[in-house]
Amino acid sequence: MRYDNSAITTVRQPLLSPGGRSLIGDRAGVWWGLLGVTAFSFTVPFTRIAAESGSMSPLFIGAGRATVASILAGLLLWLVWLRGRSRSGGEFTGAASPGAASAGAASSGPASAGRTPGASSVRLPTGIQCLRLLVVAGGVVLGFPLLTSYALSQTPASHAAVVIALLPAATAAAAVIRTKERPGRGFWVMAALSAVLAVVFALVQGAEFGGLRPADLLLFAAVVAAAVGYAEGGVLSREIGSWQTISWALVLSAPVTLGLTVLAIVTVAPSGSPAQWASFAYLGVISMFLGFFAWYRGLAIGPMAQVSQVQLIQPVMSIAWAALLLGERLDWPTIVCGTAVIASAALTVRTRLRS
Repeated sequence: MRYDNSAITTVRQPLLSPGGRSLIGDRAGVWWGLLGVTAFSFTVPFTRIAAESGSMSPLFIGAGRATVASILAGLLLWLVWLRGRSRSGGEFTGAASPGAASAGAASSGPASAGRTPGASSVRLPTGIQCLRLLVVAGGVVLGFPLLTSYALSQTPASHAAVVIALLPAATAAAAVIRTKERPGRGFWVMAALSAVLAVVFALVQGAEFGGLRPADLLLFAAVVAAAVGYAEGGVLSREIGSWQTISWALVLSAPVTLGLTVLAIVTVAPSGSPAQWASFAYLGVISMFLGFFAWYRGLAIGPMAQVSQVQLIQPVMSIAWAALLLGERLDWPTIVCGTAVIASAALTVRTRLRS
């Protein structure tokens, strides 16, 4: 991996635990990533449950869950600011530049270098960081939730999970572009193969409808949005911390998500069963908020390429939850194509690591 990006340069030394052991050696990043992926794996089936019968509009599900998460994020930022008020003089502190963070880590020794930025204080993002946070928000706060909410009101969760299985390969490609890596030709061949297999699956499933369905196009767009958000968020979390990355992204996008939520409520008043409201609560609290704590923490600890491989488990888990929670029947095309997409995505990530 090339370290042309300043955000990556700040964490070139191994992250250390207070006891001095290497967290990377202990695969802490992978375990944090697995925790996040497990939380995300319920997103597709719970979105499908919330969207059943049309009692909750897709706009309300997508924007409403982001609004819930933005309220939690704002409260968390405020509480952490209160906790550090005596040390910061009662004001938000300015964001340290990547270079300053690196210098501080170098002067403080290994134990200091291992701390996650922003773990115990709230820093206002710089102007450039705010723009990058808007990229994260566009991908994982607005893009993916809204697009999948509309898609899952039209298609089974197991079908959506297979298409979204393309996400690890897409995230790897986005991370390669974002961090200016130069992987071999094999990486791009496998990434393209993953995309082709996902499209073939969508075409096979949609043959009776004359080809790709609108839901499939929404799912492919959701994959692109999430991949960009994941890649940018993973890099940014190394500068401002994992929880602050998603928290600031949610807060900055709150005016838009709140406005869309109000519009959805005015247009179609939401209603639903206890199971649907419980699913909506999970989407807002876990999928949109707490899950990202673990995921971005894992990406920040890294190595990002290895942690991103954990995503390969997500579609398998989502398909399993769809069968167990929704009673969806898994036919052979779903099983065969799902396996092919997941295997191709795995080879894509592995090819990138070998490069």
